Amino acid sequence: MSELPDDVSEEVERLTRLAREAVDADEAAAYRRRREDRLDEHGFTARVREDDDGDVLVLHPEEWIDDGDIHPDRIEDTGRAVEIRLEGVGDPDEWDEVREHNDRIVEQVREAHGDVHGDNAAAFADFMHNHLAKPVESATAEEIRTFRSEYFPRNAWPTEEQLAVLDRSIEVVFETADARVPEF
Repeated sequence: MSELPDDVSEEVERLTRLAREAVDADEAAAYRRRREDRLDEHGFTARVREDDDGDVLVLHPEEWIDDGDIHPDRIEDTGRAVEIRLEGVGDPDEWDEVREHNDRIVEQVREAHGDVHGDNAAAFADFMHNHLAKPVESATAEEIRTFRSEYFPRNAWPTEEQLAVLDRSIEVVFETADARVPEF
């Protein structure tokens, strides 16, 4: 089990996503520095591993590294590392938790912004948890584009009113989840 507290790994994930989405190079560097500072407090470091099905943020103890390389002989317990998928499909074993989380966001959107945005949020949530097993606020720009161009028109049977406000609905979902909206 990792000794990195959950709130730290969640904050590090948030900062990593913000850095990846930042348009300005200085802004991205600032997010990465904040991420490093948070991890330094716990003796951890971060790297992004490219997998066939998407990038994965890997958080692991600094003691595993020497001269910029990970040394397997220094790893006593791989369970100390934390892996967070940044792209692609999430963990299907967490589907129920993801669905419940997304449903809460949908209800908050519906209560604060009405049924049209609520219906759009519900369609987006269905797409995210049924097809990607991911929380709505973790959607990448590419996933949002796929939702808008393929899933939404074919599966949501949207009204003209829903179509007219779809982009704003997606923004409202991210705002409700207190997350930054990727440029889609």
